[in-house]
Amino acid sequence: MSDSREADGPDDEPADRPAGAATDEPDGARLRLSVPDMDCSSCAGKVEGALDREGVLSVDTRPTTGVVVLTYDPDQTDVEALTAAVEGAGYAVADADSDGVADDLFTSPRAIATAVGGLFLGAGLVLEWLLPGLDPTFATVGGVGFLGPWTVTGASVAYLLAVAVAGPPILRNGLYSLRGLSLDIDLLMSVGVVAALLVDLPFEAATLAVLFSVAELLERYSIDRARTSLRELMELSPDEAVVIRDGDEETVPAESVATGERLAVRPGERVPLDGVVREGSGAVDESPITGESVPAEKAPGDEVYAGSINEAGYLEVEATAPANESTIARVVELVEAANGEETRAERFVDRFAAVYTPIVVAGAVATAALGPILVGGGAETWFVRGLTLLVVACPCAFVISTPVSVVSGVTAAARNGVLIKGGEHLEAAGDVDAVALDKTGTLTRGELSVTDVVPLGDRGADDVLACATAIERRSEHPVAAAIVARGEEAGAGPDGEDATAVTGFEALTGEGVRADLDGETHYAGKPSLFEELGFDLSHAHVRPDGGMVRGREDGDASDDGSASVTEPESCDHGQYLDLASETIPRLQAEGKTVVLVGTETELEGVIAVADTVRPEAAWVVDRLHDLGIDRVAMLTGDNDRTARAIGERVGVDEVRAELLPDEKVDAVRELAAEAEAEGGVAMVGDGINDAPALAAADVGIAMGAAGTDTAIETADVALMADDLTRLPYVVDLSSRASSTIRTNIGASLAVKALLAAGAPLGYVSVATAVVVGDMGMSLGVTGNALRLGGVEPAEPPAADAAADESGA
Repeated sequence: MSDSREADGPDDEPADRPAGAATDEPDGARLRLSVPDMDCSSCAGKVEGALDREGVLSVDTRPTTGVVVLTYDPDQTDVEALTAAVEGAGYAVADADSDGVADDLFTSPRAIATAVGGLFLGAGLVLEWLLPGLDPTFATVGGVGFLGPWTVTGASVAYLLAVAVAGPPILRNGLYSLRGLSLDIDLLMSVGVVAALLVDLPFEAATLAVLFSVAELLERYSIDRARTSLRELMELSPDEAVVIRDGDEETVPAESVATGERLAVRPGERVPLDGVVREGSGAVDESPITGESVPAEKAPGDEVYAGSINEAGYLEVEATAPANESTIARVVELVEAANGEETRAERFVDRFAAVYTPIVVAGAVATAALGPILVGGGAETWFVRGLTLLVVACPCAFVISTPVSVVSGVTAAARNGVLIKGGEHLEAAGDVDAVALDKTGTLTRGELSVTDVVPLGDRGADDVLACATAIERRSEHPVAAAIVARGEEAGAGPDGEDATAVTGFEALTGEGVRADLDGETHYAGKPSLFEELGFDLSHAHVRPDGGMVRGREDGDASDDGSASVTEPESCDHGQYLDLASETIPRLQAEGKTVVLVGTETELEGVIAVADTVRPEAAWVVDRLHDLGIDRVAMLTGDNDRTARAIGERVGVDEVRAELLPDEKVDAVRELAAEAEAEGGVAMVGDGINDAPALAAADVGIAMGAAGTDTAIETADVALMADDLTRLPYVVDLSSRASSTIRTNIGASLAVKALLAAGAPLGYVSVATAVVVGDMGMSLGVTGNALRLGGVEPAEPPAADAAADESGA
């Protein structure tokens, strides 16, 4: 066997250390073993039992991915001893970089032995049933079989050869189970094969050996299909990187690149590590990490993630994290760990199986022993019926029905830019009845921007923006930053044609700012500031052509952004706006902050600033309702008027405003208490400030987690991109996963119940029990679970239209 161990410190150091290398830490060393044959909870139990020894501090078995992660005290044990313990339980440890998928499964030694055993079984059937005249009798040995003498024929020899070829792996695993006192499928099948041979039932023994081996291979194939989805995630990050050292390019393993080194990424190549663009620009497809299908334009200073694809342009990227700490590496690790956590359904299945298996085994023994006495008939007939019931006692399909659903759902979500931190959270998200949404950064973009410009007097919109930009440039207020950003976008930059000499800048606390522009004092601030300066805000003249600009987030704006905020009234001197009673209250009712611009003698214009609502927010709320969410509430610390304006616009059922962090927690708990008995509440937020509310919810969902360590590590569910449309996808996928789990469990129970009822009555053969109850149901539940991989996020109509337009 190849050396196959990988050990590292508790901080998850590089996963590709030399075999046996370990780091001494106060909390012990960390070891990750790839154990591909550990593919069910029973297997995991045997491995845990083997590792229950002195020096082992913790064991985390992940059967759906075939991985064991443990911490141990290097002073008391070592890697070799721990590996030997796992192999002593009957499970080979694979190479450290193995993903647990057997690419040569159907050409493996066991597959070949099973095929040969099947040929011997077929030969025996031909001799016994199709060509009985050619079936020789070699000998009759009396007094050996418990139910009579053994008759050695050509058919029985073929059956015995089938057992001899296909049976050893079963018997070996059964011996390991017996040593570990584990009443599992391996032990049950071993007992069945041996007992059938002892009572001279070679056909039944051969049938068990061959068909169970086929079932094991098919079950492993099913598990491998689920594991393949995780392998696809692992393959996103390239193994090699092109590093620029001393002006020369050098191709090296990605894990050897140090933080701070520069990487060359050409068009068509994957970014090997997380980093920051230092030179070049181009379009980068970040869909493997964020699920966002539209390539992101990257320029110097922008972040890029390992695994993303450079579609156009040459980039030089400075690595900001080693390979094992990249965003995609953490996602893979957390997805793998998530598949090791038990859901409520899995805990129920485990408890049920712990009762079901012993009862059915006892029923099998009673059927074989008491049937001839209580009912009558041949002892051989009742022994076969008991043997069939023994096969039915195996809860394999029942046990794997939930884990394969979890691994399929969690990995499908990861491919679409959603990190679900465990099967329990996948299950919980499918049961929620209420969703609480933070406002800033979730329903809104979280960035203030100019939405309206209303020029007054003889000014134009560009004049107002240029003046306000010059005044506000030295202010640190977020509103000022939004005005400056819009002004620079319009060409009023510090070095542009509209640059103005600014002196005498002064911040007017609570009111606005003041500065001299080309020697004349200008103001920008609240309406109350200009009322104090003596302006009549109820009568502000405007140019006849209007020239007002409305924000871009409104879909009815014209191509140049022009629209009317309020219709001007006529007066003796032309046209005017009633700012005090009409324009300003209307803007404020829409949740916007109003800034007036002017001198001591002239009003120049009105600028409205707001945190703009995400264009997809209303669609998301409607979609959540369509998916069965009864209540969608918005929780915010913003003022009530602004909150209600946004809440009405996006269509939420309830708005709770002016909340402190602890009050958000209370609101989440109230929503949870009001939810249906079987449901719960999900909280969606965008940062650390929402952490208490996220923790209080049944499911905490963090927005825009890509590149954010805290969000990835703490959230139950993390939307990797800053994309609210993934929220309905989480609910939809989780709901389907919960339904799939229930279907798998229900179908497994129903089939097992029918087989258990029919076996003692003689309606079920040994072959039927194996093919239907074990092989068939294992394939069935796995195939049903893998359908979750086909669930795709829905896109809002506007996004589809935009995509079509951009494609054109």
